Amino acid sequence: MNPATPLMRFDQTSFEDGIAAEQLSNENVLLNLDYPAYFHLLGIPLPDGRANILERLEQDQIVSRCKTGGFNITNLGAILFARNLDDFPKLKRKAVRVIQYNGPGRTSPAKEKEGRKGYAAGFEGMIEYINGILPAHEVIEQALRKEIKAFPETAVRELVANAIIHQDFLITGAGPMVEIFDDRIEITNPGEPLVDVHRFLDSPPVSRNERLASLMRRFRICEERGSGIAKVVEQVEHLHLPAPLFETPPNFTRSVLYSRKPLSEMRKADRIRACYLHACLQHVTGSALTNSSLRQRFGIEEKNKASVSRYIRESIEANMIKPLDAEAAPKLMKYIPFWAHERQSD
Repeated sequence: MNPATPLMRFDQTSFEDGIAAEQLSNENVLLNLDYPAYFHLLGIPLPDGRANILERLEQDQIVSRCKTGGFNITNLGAILFARNLDDFPKLKRKAVRVIQYNGPGRTSPAKEKEGRKGYAAGFEGMIEYINGILPAHEVIEQALRKEIKAFPETAVRELVANAIIHQDFLITGAGPMVEIFDDRIEITNPGEPLVDVHRFLDSPPVSRNERLASLMRRFRICEERGSGIAKVVEQVEHLHLPAPLFETPPNFTRSVLYSRKPLSEMRKADRIRACYLHACLQHVTGSALTNSSLRQRFGIEEKNKASVSRYIRESIEANMIKPLDAEAAPKLMKYIPFWAHERQSD
């Protein structure tokens, strides 16, 4: 079987309901799960005694009772709280891989690390590791040196969480992967999204793994529904970085963050993507793209507003944005995403 091919779905049993390890004693269940992390993430005291601990884990379907005695560890429990994913043969290929490269290509990997803990138990440590190896540069502010990361750490955190939550666990032989290059970071997960990539900012998120997503929100590992991608775009715009790219290679979803690049070096496709995402962000916050707002997004002075008008025309010609009112005076023109225009026309 191709390692990146979805399994045939012969039943309606969700991945989360599957069994990762069965008929374990109370002691062995707790040896295999980082149960203190579960209570820590929920901000509640650790109960007294194994029976009380297991009863609480059962409420969130981290474990289930075995009809023949003992407990089963569910896939949901193992993927979130395994002390070591290698102890669960069906899940060990779902560990998050982090690869750092020298330069912009994949020919010279410098470091590679694979997460061994369950996603929830190991998330903060993984994010700390990723942030520690992100490219950075020094700036001097008020005679003090300050290190600036090439990519906004909040955006990296959100996209890694998304890759974990929205992956298709039925695609075998592949798990979430974070690849760090000098000029970009690519975050890939198995499974094409259930929402059109052009609608990530305005569509309520749809997950194949709703209970996993719900727990990750309760653990405050990811944002509330619908706000995560908007925060990513907002962070990128605040730092005047190139717009993120969301794409769908066959059977996968990939998010790409780019490091700082002069506007003069951005390709036409980069400018159109930035205009479109800016229009989306403005629209979902109750506003609209204008020449002024786009100048602010790119960090362009007013005297260069003609170049911004050109970028707007490029995006209109690419059918990514539309005038809010085509009859408005040039100085009053506002623009919205193409889908918002289509919605108004219905």
